[in-house]
Amino acid sequence: MSQYLLAVHAVDGDAPLEPEVIEQMHADVAAFNAEVRTAGAWVFAGGLYPPDQATVVRSQDGRVTTTDGLFARSKQRLSGMWIIEAPDMDAAVAWAAKGAAACRGPVEVRPFGE
Repeated sequence: MSQYLLAVHAVDGDAPLEPEVIEQMHADVAAFNAEVRTAGAWVFAGGLYPPDQATVVRSQDGRVTTTDGLFARSKQRLSGMWIIEAPDMDAAVAWAAKGAAACRGPVEVRPFGE
């Protein structure tokens, strides 16, 4: 089995979700997480704090510098992820479709390098 990153993306500036929609989304994601675990595909998952909580670290010639915020400034940002095990890309895409429905956002599928 190969491992895949299912990266959840958000777009800054989208209309905020109503509290009851957020509550249902959390329940749907929890149900999806349980399904992934039961299927034995679970490796790791987590949501991320907003971009203003990010720090970029650079090291060059033995000197370390840090910068507040995201590495790349964009309206689109990574907001969470799952790392799963799946037999192939088609199976990973099938999991991503369920994850996208649960979290109500686009999910990028990317295989890990061998």
